[in-house]
Amino acid sequence: MFNLSLINRIKKKIFPFYKNKDLKFVFKKLHEGFPAQSKTAMFVGGCVRKYLTNEDIDDIDIATSLTTDQIKESFKDTKFQIIDSGIKHGTVTLVSGKLKLELTTLRKDIKTDGRHAEIEFTDNWLKDSERRDITINAIYLDGNGKIYDYQSGVKDLKNNIIKFIGEPNTRIQEDYLRIIRFLRFAIQYDSNIDAQTIEALKLNLVGIKNLSRERVLDELFKIIKLNNFHNILRDINKKFIFLLIFPELKYIERLNKLDSLKKNKILNNQNVIILSALLIDQSNNHEYFCHKYKTSNSLKEELELISSEHFKYRSDKNYFTKNLKKNVYLFGREKLKKIAIFTFLENKKFSLSELLKIIENIHDITIPKFTFNGEKLKKKGFTEGKEIGIGLKKLEKEWIENDFNLSDQRADSIINKIRIYKY
Repeated sequence: MFNLSLINRIKKKIFPFYKNKDLKFVFKKLHEGFPAQSKTAMFVGGCVRKYLTNEDIDDIDIATSLTTDQIKESFKDTKFQIIDSGIKHGTVTLVSGKLKLELTTLRKDIKTDGRHAEIEFTDNWLKDSERRDITINAIYLDGNGKIYDYQSGVKDLKNNIIKFIGEPNTRIQEDYLRIIRFLRFAIQYDSNIDAQTIEALKLNLVGIKNLSRERVLDELFKIIKLNNFHNILRDINKKFIFLLIFPELKYIERLNKLDSLKKNKILNNQNVIILSALLIDQSNNHEYFCHKYKTSNSLKEELELISSEHFKYRSDKNYFTKNLKKNVYLFGREKLKKIAIFTFLENKKFSLSELLKIIENIHDITIPKFTFNGEKLKKKGFTEGKEIGIGLKKLEKEWIENDFNLSDQRADSIINKIRIYKY
């Protein structure tokens, strides 16, 4: 049996991402008109970090000494679409097919207020590295695969050390979102946080209140997507800081059962399931969270469904047995799976074997098809619109409650009552 993981690692070594022909073209365009020995562009941030740790690369950031006007001029007659994604901050986005690149002019911070920075563009790579948040995000990689490491980030990455560049208080106060970002990377790399940094994180927590809810929520989603998010339970400091930032996510101990879900590969749509586990109780905790962070309506509706159906389950012993077909019909397989998974995480006595059996039954069950339609009701004298809609709802309700059976005689009786009493 071939080891696919090993094969993929070998492929990445032989065909590293920076050898992609489109990326080669981008670097060539960024270097046109400059001396051969000059450094006009390098990869930076997550793509470099993930390259060094053999992870899949999804985002590609490029730092360059070119201005945004020079970047746009270089690519105006190419296949790349140019998007002014952040001209004020020196950022241009290039898009071609599946490739999306963020190009940002080298810069240094002049003044900050904890949310926004006043910047000055530069051509100095060291200065650019000094304004970044943590050492492992300040590693540069040129177009030929050579590493430039001004902040000793490679060493920290190898040792799973997450460390601010410079003095922690100063870096945090430049942008308070760095508190949550630092926590995310510390969780991701199972890094111990030193006492000085812990104190700085705690002292500056009040600054998070000044951040936009969208930025904070985006960071939260990145945290709960981490494969080892549940490891936060093993670290008192990370857990404490996390709960200070997100006090509504108070049921964090439910993550104890998360690892078994991951091992059995049954954790789809992780954001919804984990948020439901962290939030839902018999109060309106999840509603308050959705209001506070202005979440999408779809997320709010999914959390509300899991909450309401879970409490139906608690009073209905047949929810996942005799009533399973009805519930699959009403909510669909995927939503019912989420309800079952939440129940497993919420209930200490709910075993993994029970959950696996329920999920198997959800997949195996045949969903019946409601055969009545508007045309049949029109033949019975119903008019289009509201009258037909009400008629179909009443017939469907009767059909479901009668174990998905409805005789023509019974259907006619219901239709006649609707016609007589006008709903």
